[in-house]
Amino acid sequence: MSKPLTDQEKRKQISVRGLAGVENVADLKTNFNRHLHFTLVKDRNVATKRDYYFALAHTVRDHLVGRWIRTQQHYYEKDPKRVYYLSLEFYMGRTLQNTMVNLALENACDEATYQLGLDMEELQDMEEDAGLGNGGLGRLAACFLDSMATLGLAAYGYGIRYEFGIFNQKVVNGWQVEEADDWLRYGNPWEKARPEYMRPVHFYGRVEHNPDGVKWVDTQVILALPYDTPVPGYRNNIVNTMRLWSAKAPCEFHLKDFNVGGYIQAVLDKNLAENISRVLYPNDNFFEGKELRLKQEYFVVAATLQDIIRRFKASKFGSTEVVRMDLTTLPDKVAIQLNDTHPALAIPELMRILIDDEKLTWDTAWDITVRTCAYTNHTVLPEALERWPVDLFQNLLPRHLEIIYEVNRRHLERISALYPGDHDRLRRMSLVEEGGQKKINMAHLCIVGSHAVNGVAQIHSDIIKDTVFKDFYDVDPQKFQNKTNGITPRRWLVMCNPGLAEVIAERIGEDYIRDLSQLKSLLKFVDDDAFIRDIANVKQENKLKFAVHLEEQFKVKINPNSMFDVQVKRIHEYKRQLLNCLHIITLYNRIKKEPNKAWTPRTIMIGGKAAPGYHTAKMIIKLITAIGEVVNNDSVVGDRLKVIFLENYRVTLAEKVIPAADLSEQISTAGTEASGTGNMKFMLNGALTIGTMDGANVEMAEEAGEENLFIFGMRVKDVEALDKKGYDALEYYNRIPELKQAIDQISGGFFSPGEPDQFKDIVKMLMCHDRFKVFADYEDYIQCQEKVSALYKNTKEWTKMVIHNIAGCGKFSSDRTIGQYAREIWGMEPSLEKIAAPDDPLAI
Repeated sequence: MSKPLTDQEKRKQISVRGLAGVENVADLKTNFNRHLHFTLVKDRNVATKRDYYFALAHTVRDHLVGRWIRTQQHYYEKDPKRVYYLSLEFYMGRTLQNTMVNLALENACDEATYQLGLDMEELQDMEEDAGLGNGGLGRLAACFLDSMATLGLAAYGYGIRYEFGIFNQKVVNGWQVEEADDWLRYGNPWEKARPEYMRPVHFYGRVEHNPDGVKWVDTQVILALPYDTPVPGYRNNIVNTMRLWSAKAPCEFHLKDFNVGGYIQAVLDKNLAENISRVLYPNDNFFEGKELRLKQEYFVVAATLQDIIRRFKASKFGSTEVVRMDLTTLPDKVAIQLNDTHPALAIPELMRILIDDEKLTWDTAWDITVRTCAYTNHTVLPEALERWPVDLFQNLLPRHLEIIYEVNRRHLERISALYPGDHDRLRRMSLVEEGGQKKINMAHLCIVGSHAVNGVAQIHSDIIKDTVFKDFYDVDPQKFQNKTNGITPRRWLVMCNPGLAEVIAERIGEDYIRDLSQLKSLLKFVDDDAFIRDIANVKQENKLKFAVHLEEQFKVKINPNSMFDVQVKRIHEYKRQLLNCLHIITLYNRIKKEPNKAWTPRTIMIGGKAAPGYHTAKMIIKLITAIGEVVNNDSVVGDRLKVIFLENYRVTLAEKVIPAADLSEQISTAGTEASGTGNMKFMLNGALTIGTMDGANVEMAEEAGEENLFIFGMRVKDVEALDKKGYDALEYYNRIPELKQAIDQISGGFFSPGEPDQFKDIVKMLMCHDRFKVFADYEDYIQCQEKVSALYKNTKEWTKMVIHNIAGCGKFSSDRTIGQYAREIWGMEPSLEKIAAPDDPLAI
């Protein structure tokens, strides 16, 4: 019998990883050793695994640099319209493997490191995640950067270089504990500081109105230092830029501004200014009105707009010479996309520049601003909408407040003319919310100041038009669009699931990686036994690999033949991890009641971070771990049911768990999840979905056929009807014995014997003020889960359903999403053509 292939030999056979030419491998080895010696100043005898990672990263980065310079040169020569994606979050994860995939270097690097006696996967594991985001919104920005480069758009991502990203989550005695994410501790080989493009940003001060214009004076100045990270397109030689700003105190800053007596204290106080880029706010779908956060929002916007206008004026490569003076053509050359309301200050800031600095009239400036800016809405949850207190604004950004007041005056004048005497409508539509404390409604500012407003899935865009922003839709219907989210198939298939990518490529070729709609041609293999077997085998391999990972990292043993039932996402009441908990308890009670029945074994995995200040979310984590303690130690249940809390869920863990999942839990209350993107990742990686008709689940069911998803629960119209009638949790509790049993166990201390009323807050919430109506969907969810268990027993039918799902994934590529943004919002044309590779003997 031939001996089994090693992991490295298996990887070598995967063609989507690129060719490993002999010259390539030799050159990579030479460059690796050169970097180890000259860049890292290390001898092979004393080098650590981390040194080897850095040597490999620099070796791969060398392949980016020529293309990066060439791409930027290409843009200067062609002078295309440029798009600026402004986001407070870019959840990038690791860069090394993604770069190798997009440059077709993966097999060559694997072979080179192997010949050097190293294991490439071990080196990849040395890289820190760039966790500069909370969840969906930040990860979407990262996928968009990949697609914009792949589609040849002259695009720039602009954000903040947080010194500390999303916290690392530890679970101690079942409770979440946060740890600072010091991701830059060992340096970041992918970024390049650009001190020559440092920009001043102003805060505080006062406004002077003179006959010759308006001046914002006596301000405090902070410097914004840019760090550039290359963003390679997929095998097209294009490398775009993500530019992240870091806060620096100017040298003269403190003595002058703070009138500090001592020199030492003045130097120490530089920290205060530099705190702006210190840490990412860890809230997902929740607004926290802190001054530091408003400073961050203005900081990124002010630095970025200076950069945009500098680049617009100097259109020669490497030249600072002013070529364009007429800013009325700005919208022909610049598109600014606002990722949620966080960068909303771009609207008043652009107005300030055009009026105060460039001396344009209000009407001209406003026309330019509206035609340049577009706004993406990401949530309809009221607690997530940004509403900044006016007094905070007045103090921090006095000129911007004046501009917002004037925008509002003109806006309300227009509404008044359209609806004479309708004072309630004026109140509803104002950018300034009156009441106890006057507040600026940032979403209203974005809608009024943009030429396009989009939701992120069809159902979400409809909700926006019908309810949340209906008044605005009534006056400007042409502004409102839908752009259903997508994910990059490079990271979320080729990179994280090469086995599946290869099985697909063997049937339909490799072009689908650039054009995911080609997956629909897999439908012709839905009855092909060999294909069905291949798909099932890849899944089983991924499950075994993940089981090994769990055992190595967390010392938990799981049954790889059980169904992997996975819910990974931020912990939030609207995402209803509690509904999942109720199913676990119900399943547990049923197994205990009939231990001899042939139950479908399940390993239920739940993972995700809770915002540090979100008490209920932290209690939910404790409940999940408490249920796990009971279930996992019950010998009657054995390995027919296991509950695992996946600690520190992040991009890198997603890349491991998603390819291994059988069942994807997407169970938010209908009308609350704007889109979801994890749902798409599971679908593309061969998991089946149990979900409500919410967010992009609706379109997933449309694409794959509703019969190929496990859809349950209330639709939006049912939720609305229940709201009208009044949701009464007690009615369900009294009517459904298994629900009552589960709730009584939680409240009676069955899962917390040492502290019987540990979960009283959760029970009280579920019984008395559950905005998300967990009990209303319980019965249908349990019944739907029974169908899941039944189908899982029939591997062939299950796998055929999986194939229908993978074949229906084409729409959910971020390439499709970005193509629509480009054509329908930015006025740009995507292109799949390659540009010439730089004169690089290693260019492939």
